[in-house]
Amino acid sequence: MLRNRKGFTLIELLIVVVIIGILAAIAIPKFAATKDKAKLASVKTDVRNSETAEEAYFSDYATYGTFTQLQTASNFNLSSGNTMTIGTNVSGYTTTATNSTISSGITTCHVQVAAGATSGDDGYIRCP
Repeated sequence: MLRNRKGFTLIELLIVVVIIGILAAIAIPKFAATKDKAKLASVKTDVRNSETAEEAYFSDYATYGTFTQLQTASNFNLSSGNTMTIGTNVSGYTTTATNSTISSGITTCHVQVAAGATSGDDGYIRCP
């Protein structure tokens, strides 16, 4: 009597599971690095948006505003997970944004406008 057996053997299934595990081990670190790049891009965007808000605030009030003043005057908000400090004086401002959830690499970006900025750095966003 011949039996017709259909299906996969245990060895074949184990080999497939091992291959999937290897592929996952390669893909997960790449995914984490991509998330960190996206978070750093949100930090840069927040710094750039703060520059725009500062210039709009200066246009209205002839002075540069603090973070709280910018939020009140122009509904300026940060991306999720980002924090920001803004230091102002009569001739300009310095903005620093940070995302502490970035697991590796650069977590902070800053910009200096007029207030003590070195030549060529005025308004240039730096992420050291």
